[in-house]
Amino acid sequence: MEKIVQNAGRNALGEFAPEFAHYNDDILFGENWNNQDIDHKTRCIITVVALMSSGVTDSSLKYHLENARKAGVSKQEIAAVITHVAFYAGWPKGWAVFNMAKDVWMEETDGSMEKNSVRTEHENAMLFPIGEPNDRFAQYFTGQSYLSMLTTEKVGIANVTFEPGCRNNWHIHHADKGGGQILICTAGKGWYQEWGKEPQEMNPGDVVVIGTGIKHFHGACADSWFSHLAIEVPGKNCSNEWLEAVSHEQYDSLGK
Repeated sequence: MEKIVQNAGRNALGEFAPEFAHYNDDILFGENWNNQDIDHKTRCIITVVALMSSGVTDSSLKYHLENARKAGVSKQEIAAVITHVAFYAGWPKGWAVFNMAKDVWMEETDGSMEKNSVRTEHENAMLFPIGEPNDRFAQYFTGQSYLSMLTTEKVGIANVTFEPGCRNNWHIHHADKGGGQILICTAGKGWYQEWGKEPQEMNPGDVVVIGTGIKHFHGACADSWFSHLAIEVPGKNCSNEWLEAVSHEQYDSLGK
């Protein structure tokens, strides 16, 4: 799971109550929420239950409901959780939370149901989890991506998933020695392209070895979800340089 970073405490109370802000950002979210003994989805559900039981129905509950949805809690699951807790915490609290949850889990349209079906089919086609919305790096992507960090021990390996049409910005891997990245397609269909060269279509099992100093991007085809393992090649003083987004004109010309 991508590390959770919280700055709300300092942004709102950094000058007025710096100690409280420290506890909120560094301890509650920095340490407790990043603890791996409970998976992130379960922790989100527990938090919603705790707030509901306490009668908290302000913006903090809405934040944690939104957090739960981003963690993969479905409309059916949250409805079952709220109903179950209402028997113990009180029926009026159930009504209050349902009124807020309805706004967070908006009624699914036929289009969104179809999208969920295609996503499920894609997830079933690969061995690795799709992960959570890749919010930390969203500024470097066009479209929605997901990240499942498989390991950071010795070698960083992540399963990265792109919705149709999603791609990352042009970027370059740097290192004083070694470094670079290896991509292995795990499901779907996508593109890899180096600056000034022809694009390469990626299908399950395809491998791309990316050296340092090479400007490139990778992402999904317009009509397909796409997942790949991203393996960080060990090196000295490794870093990523994020550049401009792949324009719609550049992307639309792929494969033509």
